[in-house]
Amino acid sequence: MYADGDIKNQTQAIVIGGSIAGLLAAQTLSRYFHQVIIIERDRLPNQAESRHGVPQSQHLHAFLKRGQNILEEIFPGFKAELTAAGAPLVDVTKDFQWFGWRGLHPQFSSDFSIHLCSRNLVEHLIRRRVEANPQVKFVRGMVTGFLADSQENITGVKWRVIPDTEKQTSNETEQTANLVVDASGRNSQTPKWLTAMGYVPPKETKINPFLAYATRWYEYKESLYPGVKGAMTLSQAPDKKRSAVWLVVEGNRLVITLAGIAKDYPPTDEAGFLEFAKSLRSQQVAPAGVYRYLDELITDAKPISPIYGYRNTESCRRHYEKLTKFPDGLIVMGDAFCCFNPVYGQGMTVAALEAVTLDQCLQKYVSKGVNSQLLRGFSRTFQRKLSKTVDVAWMMATGEDFRWQSTEGGKQNFIERIMQYYTDQILLTGAENPEMHQLFIEVFHLVKPPTAFFHPHVVLTVAKHWLRDVFAHKSQPSPESYPSFE
Repeated sequence: MYADGDIKNQTQAIVIGGSIAGLLAAQTLSRYFHQVIIIERDRLPNQAESRHGVPQSQHLHAFLKRGQNILEEIFPGFKAELTAAGAPLVDVTKDFQWFGWRGLHPQFSSDFSIHLCSRNLVEHLIRRRVEANPQVKFVRGMVTGFLADSQENITGVKWRVIPDTEKQTSNETEQTANLVVDASGRNSQTPKWLTAMGYVPPKETKINPFLAYATRWYEYKESLYPGVKGAMTLSQAPDKKRSAVWLVVEGNRLVITLAGIAKDYPPTDEAGFLEFAKSLRSQQVAPAGVYRYLDELITDAKPISPIYGYRNTESCRRHYEKLTKFPDGLIVMGDAFCCFNPVYGQGMTVAALEAVTLDQCLQKYVSKGVNSQLLRGFSRTFQRKLSKTVDVAWMMATGEDFRWQSTEGGKQNFIERIMQYYTDQILLTGAENPEMHQLFIEVFHLVKPPTAFFHPHVVLTVAKHWLRDVFAHKSQPSPESYPSFE
């Protein structure tokens, strides 16, 4: 993976959007195109800082192990840069506490380690690498539409330079390209621009669980919670709508995020934030002396930020792969193609997976000897491959959302409900079985596929645990999304 492709003389690609998906796309394209231009509206910071175009950057972000591994392949030494920036390297099964539906899951040593870090740091380190690539050029501007040839294939973009001061003016200009990549995020204008050209826009699937979260940053000291670098408290349908997660990240900072689903939104005032955390005590069950209640941690830690709220958590998938007519010269990636409920922490890792898919598709075209200025048929092929790339993450995210009867946007079929029930049994088994707990973590981090749950040994282990629960009359989760056998 990631062998250099044949760079075609004087060919050019344009990437709309300089966020993580756009940066990774640009780095990948630079292996195949003479020049890549990133057009980004925001003024990009020189440090690991928040910016206007990423409103959720102030919140906790999970950077899954699969994503970290891919970035190490794209940018050799990336993990060392995370370490140098102060991102803690933790053993997920030992240093992280997972409060499931039956209390604290086993903690044990393993080789499943990841860096804990902020989204701002990840984007900063990626951007620094891409900026050092002589084939990639950054410009600050706003794309206003596409350029097209007589066959309505995309040949570039229309855009305006964003001036440094309000007194300056900027006229619309044109920039041609052999390939345009829309990585502009949730608010992508591609459907509108395609409609104006006479194309049918993609159908959208939107899943809204009415979830919101609130986040605050604190100074971190080891004495706050010795030996623990993070914890997660799960919600449980149908009545326990609240959840929380906290991590220690670079800069000796502690970030705490509280979440509520089905319109049970966490407050953003100080007293309300603390009370919401206290309400989670009944879900934080563990032997005495091995944990601290989250509200105790909040009380003892020194805050270094206000409390940030966020409610734009709807998952949205634009089905470009299903269009019968789609122009050559254009592909859509990142949140512009498929965005997830951010609470599940998949976004950065999915962006990395999409970059791998882009590389694989381009490599296939190069190996076929494609040398035309326009990659005929590439766009439709890529969008179909990309749809398969995001399928697992989409299934995992929306499956969680569908636990709640108030979720809008669709329903699971019977097979999907069966799958959810079985996955829950794995989670319950993992509350007592370290091997099953680690397997769940590996699938959650997209290191292993969900099919790993169906290995005969796993099925047998889960079945034994389920039967034991049945005969012991242990309570089971009962979300509305479970299948009915009546």
